[in-house]
Amino acid sequence: MATQARSGGVLGQAGRFVVVGVIGALIDSGVYALALHLDVWVHAARALSFVCGTIAAYALNRRWAFRVSGGARRATSYAALYGVMFFVILGANALALAVLPAGWWAVPLAWVLSQGLGTTCNFVMLRLVVFRDRRSVTADPS
Repeated sequence: MATQARSGGVLGQAGRFVVVGVIGALIDSGVYALALHLDVWVHAARALSFVCGTIAAYALNRRWAFRVSGGARRATSYAALYGVMFFVILGANALALAVLPAGWWAVPLAWVLSQGLGTTCNFVMLRLVVFRDRRSVTADPS
């Protein structure tokens, strides 16, 4: 109950997570577009953009979306999650590029698809594991 009151419950967290996600996605897509414009290899561009968006999202998610204090354990959990998601998102991006027909829209659509998959997985894991308030674990279902 204390966690819900402090953080606005799951809907409050989800709303703030969406705002953070938009900011992270703008950073991610901007870096991706810039790297592609500079003729960086598409997979390296996606990796670089993911890292930049992830760093920004961590700070915003921890302080604002989930409203929890930091700590080495939380940062380590976040890094582990995003380490796994790095390969999931890069794999999804590569798979989408491999199966989509050629066209000017294939690269941006592959980014959107990989970002959507990553965002969904991230919210669930951040809420349930990384940013769970360990001080107020209760059986209260409300």
